[in-house]
Amino acid sequence: MILPDIDPVFLRIGPLEFRWYGLMYIFGFTAAYLIIKAQSKKRGIILSTEMLSDIVFMVALGVVLGGRAGYILFYNLSWYFANPLKVFAVWEGGMSFHGGLIGGILAGLYVVRKNRLDLWIMADLVAMTVPVGLGLGRLGNFINGELYGRVTQTQWGVVFPYGGPLPRHPSQLYEAFLEGVVLSVLVWSLSYTKPPKGTLFWFAIAGYGLFRFIVEFFREPDKQIGFLWGGATMGQLLSLPMFLLGVVMIISGYVRRRSVNAAS
Repeated sequence: MILPDIDPVFLRIGPLEFRWYGLMYIFGFTAAYLIIKAQSKKRGIILSTEMLSDIVFMVALGVVLGGRAGYILFYNLSWYFANPLKVFAVWEGGMSFHGGLIGGILAGLYVVRKNRLDLWIMADLVAMTVPVGLGLGRLGNFINGELYGRVTQTQWGVVFPYGGPLPRHPSQLYEAFLEGVVLSVLVWSLSYTKPPKGTLFWFAIAGYGLFRFIVEFFREPDKQIGFLWGGATMGQLLSLPMFLLGVVMIISGYVRRRSVNAAS
C-alpha cells in the first residue's frame, strides 16, 4: 500500500488552518467530556456542568502543554536550545505522550483539589477516556504519514511519503489498535468488576506502557536520537517504568482492600 501525501490541513478559512491531528484532539476531548458525564451519572457522582467542563479543559490544557514540553525535553532538547522560537511552533508537530501524561496528571491534581473531589474516583473516570484519545491520536499520526514503522517485507507494509521508497510497518495503526481498541476493552471490562479505587487509572498506565514498549520494536526510532542502551528506544525507556509502576500499584490496591476486608 502506498499512502498518498495527504495535506495535514483539512480546512482553510482565510489565514486559519485546521489540521487533521488537531481535529483528533478535539474528538478525543469531546469524547472524554461525554464519557465522564455519562459515567459520573451512572455511578452517582455529583458533577455540575461547570465542574465537568473545568476538569476536561484543565486536563486538556495540561496534556497539550505537557506533551509539547515533553517532546522538547525528551526528544530534541539541543535543537530547541539552538532554535528557541520554535518552541512555540506547535503547528509543525512535536508532541510526547509521556509529557502529556505528566501535564495531564498535574492539571488533574489541581482541578480535583480545587473542586474538592475524590482523587482516585476521578482518576478512574478519566482513565476510561484515555484509550479513546490514544486511538484517535494514532489515526491522526497515520493520516499525517508520521511516526511510521521500520522497513518490513510483510504484505501489509505501507510506503509513507516521508519514509523513503521501501514499505514500512504501519506502527501508528498497531498503536491505534492496542492502545485504543484493546486497552479500551480491557479498562471498561475491568470497571464492571468493581475494582479498588485507582485501579482503572493504574491499569491504563500499565497497559499503555506495555503496548507502547511492544510496538516500539516495529516503530522507527526518532532520527535525532536513534537507538539507545542495549538497542532500546526512548519510547521504551519511558514506557517500561510506567508498566512496572502500574503493576505494583494495582497489586497494592487489591492487597490493601483484602487487608481491610479481613480486618472487618
